[in-house]
Amino acid sequence: MTVSSELLDGMFDAARRRRGTLTGLGGVAAGLVVGYLAAVLLAAPAPDPAALEPGELVVLSGADESTGAQRRALIEQWNADPRLPDARLVEVSGGADAHRAEMVRRAQAGDRTVDIYNLDVTWTAEFADAGWIRPLDETVTDTSGFLEKPLATCRYHDRLWALPFNTDAGLLFYHADLTGDEPPTNLAGIRTVTNEVFARPGGPPAGLEAGYTGQLRDYEGLTVNALEAIWAAGGEVVDADGEVVVDSPATRAALTQLALGMTEGNPRTVLPASLGFDERAGTLAFQERRVLFMRNWPVAYGQLVAAEAGAAPLRIGTQPITDSVLGGQNLAIASGSDQPEAARRLIEFLTGERSQQLLFERGGFAATRELIYRDAAVRKAFPYADDLLTAVRAARLRPVTPRYAQFSEVFRRGVGYALRHGGQLPDGFADALRAALSGTPGGPRLP
Repeated sequence: MTVSSELLDGMFDAARRRRGTLTGLGGVAAGLVVGYLAAVLLAAPAPDPAALEPGELVVLSGADESTGAQRRALIEQWNADPRLPDARLVEVSGGADAHRAEMVRRAQAGDRTVDIYNLDVTWTAEFADAGWIRPLDETVTDTSGFLEKPLATCRYHDRLWALPFNTDAGLLFYHADLTGDEPPTNLAGIRTVTNEVFARPGGPPAGLEAGYTGQLRDYEGLTVNALEAIWAAGGEVVDADGEVVVDSPATRAALTQLALGMTEGNPRTVLPASLGFDERAGTLAFQERRVLFMRNWPVAYGQLVAAEAGAAPLRIGTQPITDSVLGGQNLAIASGSDQPEAARRLIEFLTGERSQQLLFERGGFAATRELIYRDAAVRKAFPYADDLLTAVRAARLRPVTPRYAQFSEVFRRGVGYALRHGGQLPDGFADALRAALSGTPGGPRLP
């Protein structure tokens, strides 16, 4: 699609007049993004301004971690059209737990200043069940073109409560110059490759400590990594009927393999420091070549490429994690908003095809629409696009429950105990998970 220079100039001037210069962008990059966003607006169905309630729209979100703050760039382009109500992105600092706590606090207090929540996929059920967000009318909300799994995270009790803003699935990153181009598919294979690399003549490369790292610190990353390990071993934590089935040989085998991988063997299969790692710490360890393999989200690829500036390029390979947890965020209309129609149209704009392409191509956020993965520019910028699409299609949802936060907290406590005790599950683990999911007070207290 082509856009005239006169139209681009007009839109850029409008953006400058109404919001100053586009933040986080400069020079040629700003021009490219403005041009691209012009195409976004032209491709989107034009809302009837008379049908949109007046007043500023507020989107409450976690920090915009995209390259070049592309979420803000999209908001600014929405604001560039004088016919539309202004929108503002309000970012909550801290990690995911802090984001949820602030959103829950505002929702419980009946805060009417928030129009749209950018929710982690696991919070949609909680906010819907509590009445903090409005269901979307599917007779006027177009859901065509979205990938099946991300859209599924927007449903609760057979109703649509949100639209998927970005998605995520785990990838296995590896140093192809050390491991070769055919990486293993499980931890046992990683142990074999690690032993081979350390046994080569001349010894391992300087700084290499272990085979693998993930995110095993006590936060949501531990839940994600543990679920993936258990699923890969053929185990389950909560079955399709919502029953807790965690106490199984497969679960014990998966957690034992992780635990012993940090304490047995020379070299270690799993970097012991992983017990304190989040995504950024794991990325840094991989970048420093302390490990051969890393489980992480796709955004790590951009961070690794950015770190290459002025240094020897890394030969990085990726492979989809077959039993990945599905990540991502969904946009939902706050129940307290007095601009529900305007909020819906802003959500449709932010989740539309062109916006999704910008968020992926410029920002590194995994798109929720399959069409984006076929785009030549996206595939050139992100060589892992096919791997990511495969991973998203095969990814699994975490338990869909309004008490997910309580479930995850108890699950992490039990898994953390197992990782410190050779894979042994704590007494009462399954009953504690059942109590968390049912909201029953006084469940077993885990060590």
